[in-house]
Amino acid sequence: MKVSKSLFGKISGEDIYLFTLENDKGMKTSVTNYGGIMNSLVVPDKNGKAEDVLLGFDNLDDYLKDHPYFGVLCGRYGNRIAKGKFFIDGVEYKLAINNEPNHLHGGNKGFDKVIWKGTEVHNPDEVGVKLEYTSKDMEEGYPGTLKVTVYYWLTNNNEIKIEYSATTDKKTCINLTQHNYYNLTGCKSDVKDHTLTLWASKYTPVDGGSIPTGELAAVAGTAFDFRNPKKLGRDLESIGLGYDHNFVVDNYDGMLRRIALVEEPTSGRVMEVHTTEPGVQLYTANYLDGSIKGKNGIVYKQHYAFCLETQHFPDSPNRPNFPSTLLEPGKTYTQETVYKFSVKK
Repeated sequence: MKVSKSLFGKISGEDIYLFTLENDKGMKTSVTNYGGIMNSLVVPDKNGKAEDVLLGFDNLDDYLKDHPYFGVLCGRYGNRIAKGKFFIDGVEYKLAINNEPNHLHGGNKGFDKVIWKGTEVHNPDEVGVKLEYTSKDMEEGYPGTLKVTVYYWLTNNNEIKIEYSATTDKKTCINLTQHNYYNLTGCKSDVKDHTLTLWASKYTPVDGGSIPTGELAAVAGTAFDFRNPKKLGRDLESIGLGYDHNFVVDNYDGMLRRIALVEEPTSGRVMEVHTTEPGVQLYTANYLDGSIKGKNGIVYKQHYAFCLETQHFPDSPNRPNFPSTLLEPGKTYTQETVYKFSVKK
């Protein structure tokens, strides 16, 4: 197993690096310290052919332009906060409205657009990169100086492990997630024939602005029922543009558990998702419209990828009945998510 570091580009004279992690099983991934972006993820198919299963760009310049959060770390608050405001101890905090009329993924300059300190790390059965960032008090409107550490690990069991931790000096809200756009065909076609199993008996319905109504609704008898394997494309048209919804993990107890399984029939690739989080956002790349050209000149069209963003629920700071996203001084926020890859012949 090995990890290497190369120059990816510069931002205002500061060097931006690409950390490439390789295991002994033919898997390889690259992560940049700009935005904590996972730039590529090369995974063998059932015939041993290794291909990149992530949407993204070949160069740093394209990541500096407007794009739909390809591969980034989202924070301080991944997903949406209604009308960009919340209260802590009676004090109102106002955030950027960057997803009209709401706040999305940490604001105008969230963790996806900052430069992290990156360090190569090694363990006996895994190699990785350690990313560190300190978010100043009131950055993007959030209270407290927040010190964040994220580890990306590649294991010899063909797992991508992401470990998050954070501390604050004032009460604040935090909800970190990772925003990979997956396409297990190796980005050869859309993802409608990918089969998803999601161990979630409930989901959080949303209003017209994609803000949860507060209800925890049963998936039974609806297009949101993935408790048994179902093709992503089967019910897409029945819910409008596609899925962009938070699912409530069954039997959540804060421990690492398997929550999802994705299978792609032509390549044989299989992806399992394990997490310590209470929710996961299923997004089917509804807003890709063919206007973005990505790696290898591929044009990214609607439903050309899926995201499974492990998380606390959207708008939790304004929903007391949702699991809390409050972080207090003296406490440590932690989260772990694992994406495990295999093949089915």
